[in-house]
Amino acid sequence: MAQTEKQTSPVPEKKSTRRAPARRPAAKAPQEGGGHRPRTSKPKNTAALAAPAPAALATQADPRPNNRRRNPARRNAAAPGMRIIPLGGLGEVGKNITLYECEGDMLLVDCGLVFPDSEMFGIDLVIPDFTYVVQNKDRIKGVIITHGHEDHIGSLPYLLRQVNLPIYATRLTIGLIKNKLEEHGLLGSTKFVEIAPKNKFKLGCFTIEPIHVNHSIPDAVAFAIECPAGIVIQTGDFKIDYTPLTGGPTDLTTIAEYGRRGVLALLSDSTNAERPGFTATEHKVAESVSNLFRQAAKQRIIIATFASNLYRIQQMIDLAVENGRKVAVSGRSMANNTQMALELGYLHAPEGVLIDLEMINRYPPEKIVLITTGSQGEPLSALSRMAGSSHRNVRVGPGDFIIISANPIPGNEKMVTKVVNGLLSLGAEVIYESMYDVHVSGHACQEEQKLMLTLANPQYFLPVHGEYKQLKKHALTAMKLGIPEKNILIAANGDSINLSRDAMTLGEPVQAGAVMVDGLGVGDVGNVVLRDRRHLSQDGLVIVVATVDNKTGQVLAGPDLVSRGFVYVRESEELMDEARRVVQAVFDKCAADYHMHDWNSVKTRVRESLSAYIYRKTKRSPMILPILMEV
Repeated sequence: MAQTEKQTSPVPEKKSTRRAPARRPAAKAPQEGGGHRPRTSKPKNTAALAAPAPAALATQADPRPNNRRRNPARRNAAAPGMRIIPLGGLGEVGKNITLYECEGDMLLVDCGLVFPDSEMFGIDLVIPDFTYVVQNKDRIKGVIITHGHEDHIGSLPYLLRQVNLPIYATRLTIGLIKNKLEEHGLLGSTKFVEIAPKNKFKLGCFTIEPIHVNHSIPDAVAFAIECPAGIVIQTGDFKIDYTPLTGGPTDLTTIAEYGRRGVLALLSDSTNAERPGFTATEHKVAESVSNLFRQAAKQRIIIATFASNLYRIQQMIDLAVENGRKVAVSGRSMANNTQMALELGYLHAPEGVLIDLEMINRYPPEKIVLITTGSQGEPLSALSRMAGSSHRNVRVGPGDFIIISANPIPGNEKMVTKVVNGLLSLGAEVIYESMYDVHVSGHACQEEQKLMLTLANPQYFLPVHGEYKQLKKHALTAMKLGIPEKNILIAANGDSINLSRDAMTLGEPVQAGAVMVDGLGVGDVGNVVLRDRRHLSQDGLVIVVATVDNKTGQVLAGPDLVSRGFVYVRESEELMDEARRVVQAVFDKCAADYHMHDWNSVKTRVRESLSAYIYRKTKRSPMILPILMEV
């Protein structure tokens, strides 16, 4: 059984509203090394950093709220420093993981994954490179989690296989992580500590306070991380919803209190940095979907959403009850999350409303609401199987009203379009993307980002969680609010950011990047394999097979050519016959020149000659694989 503890004793804190006296300039924080390896490439930073002017420093309050243990004789010593090392989540949407280090202690914030793009043929998942984490495993005090989305918890099983660390998370997030670890057989060996907003806890020299924020999943928190170097706030994914369905608005009061005390750095969600205004409230979705329920009064309703979007699932249950319908769920992750949320009290359904998926055909179609996975067009998801008429329990037809309650993640547009086309061709009515207000983002738009920046009032700002264009836009928003350009860093994964009250500098980068998961293999597929897969997908494969006498070098059988993904042999017999003669000529020449003893040289000559002939005739460059069998 996994161990779960509940954090109940907040760390006492001495609050002060007085502004600290002006600080004397101090030396830069010492840079720490260990396990560094320069990256081969990284995006160019347009926001260069330098130490802030002494006058600017003198106007900010000392971020350390309690200096009782500080020795007065050491007031002229170098200002304490810390390091922030983003290992994922920068220049990309997903794979979020950040490492903090101060006075020899380390902690991790989040541990997510990202789904493969269209160029990663056959890859299932992409996770962070944990090399630097494993190298420093004895110094890491734990992993603190902002919320339960895959891009923040999805890589935990792969990390915990290498390093056994305690997990600090809110109640629902722990439930989602336990579901995931159980599938990987890691649940019994993992320690969980339940945390809650306003309840501080300590990890080494770090004191962490979870701060309630709004997101598209309950129990999401930001973290105020306090250490001898100062206070850093990492928002996680957030938006500011003044009328949320549950849980209350984002705790702006606590953020403002930290802002008055002095925030050394703010790491803030940049996903919607390009969108002006405010993110819409979840109530807008409830009203829109309610209208769609009335519109589909005579049809079966199928709704696709994220399995972790419990707010949306609860809305569907409530509307089903209101309209006298039964609710079934489809998709393993949807079923697991729904059951867990019901047991923990995050979902509520009257007795008899939820039915098993296999029972849906016992009720009239107009009495059914089916909640399913597949809103991103994932090939193996339940909705994709419905679109392909391969779902075991659900056959889609003209009597179905389908709502895709999610916007496509960048890169998934083609997959979503394919699913929509498949559903439409089966006769179903499909509501998707922005046709109606069936989805709102869980991320802050520009005005909410401005409010976060204003209340936190950080000395330094690091935009995180987004592609480079989003990080850049968020940095420009911060500059408009008066944060100096030199105090803003658009970092890259692996950057070692040295922070103190006197300076923010970049140290030697650490190893960071992407590790691909393909089936049971983790990291065994790299750029070389992907390049071969890309080559095969573009031009196909030609295999040359011949049997030769090991002693005389005489060709005993063949050469035979096998084509896969290059040409259809029966319609290209002339081309293949001539290609076979080209290969035979190479064997004859090699027999005369080398007496058939250097087989690698023979294979190279076969590959070069055949490749040149095929390109001359077809302008294609298939992969050529010579196979020589010696007898």
